[in-house]
Amino acid sequence: MVRSLWTAATGMIAQQNNVDTIANNLANVNTMGYKTQVNEFKTLLYQNIQTRTTSANGEQKPSSAQVGLGVRNASISSIFTTGSFLASESPTAFAIDGKGFFSVKGADGQTYYTRNGNFQFTLAERGNMLATSEGLPVLDSNGKPIVLDEKYVVSNITITKDGEVCYPDENNNDQPIGIKIGVFQFNNPNGLEKLSDSRYQVTAASGQPINEATSNTVERSDIIQGYLEGSNVQVVDEMVNMIVAQRAYELNSKAITASDEMMQQANNLRR
Repeated sequence: MVRSLWTAATGMIAQQNNVDTIANNLANVNTMGYKTQVNEFKTLLYQNIQTRTTSANGEQKPSSAQVGLGVRNASISSIFTTGSFLASESPTAFAIDGKGFFSVKGADGQTYYTRNGNFQFTLAERGNMLATSEGLPVLDSNGKPIVLDEKYVVSNITITKDGEVCYPDENNNDQPIGIKIGVFQFNNPNGLEKLSDSRYQVTAASGQPINEATSNTVERSDIIQGYLEGSNVQVVDEMVNMIVAQRAYELNSKAITASDEMMQQANNLRR
C-alpha cells in the first residue's frame, strides 16, 4: 500500500512541475523571442511481482506481472517555431525569419545567443555601438561588436535581409559599409542552455554555432528590419494544458486519499 502512496506522490510532483512550466509560458507571452516550453515525462522503474515463466501453480506463463513505481520529469523542451512578427517604429528592431540566432557578448566576455532583436545604438569609445536593451554588444559575422564611426547618422542606417549594414551615399542610395550582423544556427537548438533575458548558451548537446555567413550547409535566415519576433506561446493551448495538468494532479491526490483509507481500514481489522 505504501507503494501506491509513493507512486501517486511522484505523479503530483511531476504535474506540479508541469504547471510551473505552463505558468512560465503564460508569464512570457509578451516576451520578445521567447520560445514555449513543454514538459516531457517518463516512467520510473518497474517492480517484478511475478516472472513471465512461472505462475502461482508453477505453470508456464507467457507474460510477467510488473507494477510501475510512478513517473518523473524527463526534460523540458523548447519549441523553436517562429513567433508572430510585431511591427516596431524603432529602426534598430530586427526579427529573424528562419532558424538563426543573434549573437551578443555578455559582461563576462562569453558569447550568448538570442532571438530577441530589440536592439539600440549606444555610445562607445569609437562611436556608436549596436547593443541589446541591457547594453550587451551585438556581434557581427566575424564575432566582433558592431561599432559605427561618429560620421554615420544612426537613424539613417538600414539593414538588408542578409544582415548587411547600409548607409545612404551622396545620391541617397543605400550602400553596404562592410559590416554584417551575425546570424548563427545550431544542429540541436533544443540542447542550448536557457538563461535569463531570452538568452541561450552553447552546450555539448547543442553543438557549436554555425555561422550562416560562411556556411553553405544551412538554409540562411532573413533579417527583417522594423519588426520584432513575439513569443510563440499559444494562450489557448496553455490554458487547456493547465486544465489537463490540474485534473491529473487531482487524480493523483485522490489516489493518495484512497490508499490512506484502505490502510486505515486494514488497521481497523484488529479491533
